[in-house]
Amino acid sequence: MKISTSKSEAMVLNRKKVECLLRVKEEILPQVEEFKYLGVLFTSERRVEREIDRRIRSGGEIYWSIFVPTLTYDRVRSSAIREELGVESLLLRVERSQMGWLGHPVRMPPGRLPGEVFRACPSGRRPPGRPRTRWRDYVSRLVWERLGIPPDELEEVAGEREVWASLLRLLPPRPDPG
Repeated sequence: MKISTSKSEAMVLNRKKVECLLRVKEEILPQVEEFKYLGVLFTSERRVEREIDRRIRSGGEIYWSIFVPTLTYDRVRSSAIREELGVESLLLRVERSQMGWLGHPVRMPPGRLPGEVFRACPSGRRPPGRPRTRWRDYVSRLVWERLGIPPDELEEVAGEREVWASLLRLLPPRPDPG
């Protein structure tokens, strides 16, 4: 085995500072208090605080040199991030929830108040202006747009629990706007 004296250093592991001359072929190796070996900082006091601080600084340097420019200048669509993480869009989740709740009043037997309110057609004079959008009208239009079920068939399809649940599970996300 050959020892390169130009690349070698000596370190004494002792609680007290001790001068120790290590000689290799008439040359004395320099004694150091710390050195880096395979990317890890070793100190003569056997303390790891400096190594931890060095790793934190190194991580900060990577963050500022790689992540910040990427986050600042890169253009990645939210849909691509959601797809990579396997998370469904918030809009899809809300639409599924609204259409899922639609099945409850549709399946309620006559006499239950939520079902009666859902099916109610109020009579009397209306105030001037455009009529307010009822939840039933909104969700009927949503089902027509997303599932292709016409409003006149809505109660029949939503009344079958298993069919309705399978339709909602298969509900595709809205197309990416561009």
